[in-house]
Amino acid sequence: MSTSQNTLRKIYLFEGKGLHSGQKVRMRLLPAPENTGIRFLRKDVGDDAYIPAVVDYVTMTTRGTTLENNGIKVSTIEHVLSCLYALGVDNAVIELDNFEVPILDGSASAYVKAILADGLQTQNAPRKYYDVTETLHFQDEKTGADLVIEPCGSFTADLTIDFNSKVVGVQTFHFDENTDYASQIAPCRTFVFFHELEYLFSKGLIKGGDLENALVIVEHPVSEETVRKMAVLFNVKTIEVKPNGYLDNVIPHFDDECVRHKMLDMLGDFSLVGYRIRGRVIAYKSGHKVNTEMARLIRAAMTHTK
Repeated sequence: MSTSQNTLRKIYLFEGKGLHSGQKVRMRLLPAPENTGIRFLRKDVGDDAYIPAVVDYVTMTTRGTTLENNGIKVSTIEHVLSCLYALGVDNAVIELDNFEVPILDGSASAYVKAILADGLQTQNAPRKYYDVTETLHFQDEKTGADLVIEPCGSFTADLTIDFNSKVVGVQTFHFDENTDYASQIAPCRTFVFFHELEYLFSKGLIKGGDLENALVIVEHPVSEETVRKMAVLFNVKTIEVKPNGYLDNVIPHFDDECVRHKMLDMLGDFSLVGYRIRGRVIAYKSGHKVNTEMARLIRAAMTHTK
């Protein structure tokens, strides 16, 4: 990977709806000068309504990561940040005309395809790295999630997920600098369990969720009445469950697509450290909360060692 900072060669436009808000949003990815880092700009609020993509500004991690600065927020940021981090974009402005990043197809594929078509613009300043010098550990006793990062000469991550699900099973995935993010991780879509849907709708979430932007997993037999109710929520005539336990909306790209998507999320959340990380991550049942808490620990260790 390059030792110099990179930015985008062009401006890229994406339009869609927010996963949780359901609101339409227009988003542009713009090149930025050296040492800018990644910043969000709420253009609908003002030309100076910037929010740095740094974990210090994380305010919520329920079903997505949210940043807030001076009362201005951006949410569901993890997919676009994951793409920028994995492709090596150090400096960019993510401009929005609403508060939530568009969900698109639930993956990072559209961003990757657009950016890779043009390549990156190399800049003169050296890339910013942080070498993990001591083992850091965070555990969420409520969920059993556990995350460790230890010293290593490069960035590697081993992730295991376990939802006690017969459909998903226990899945593991390894990521390092030789992993082809574009083909192996970027296409992997967000997922949800069928039995969670009614609860999430009742909490005002996933208003923009549909059968085109998520894998829906059916863990237990469900009644015809429940299926009809969910069809109404998704505004479709019928819903069918395939023998593999997924709704009939999409075909999984990989047998272990769920853990690959969790890796996608983790890379996006870890980008909030603000530096490239050299360290070995060992994660079990990771989620936005433990990812961002670890990012906080890393930033605290950075400050301590300066």
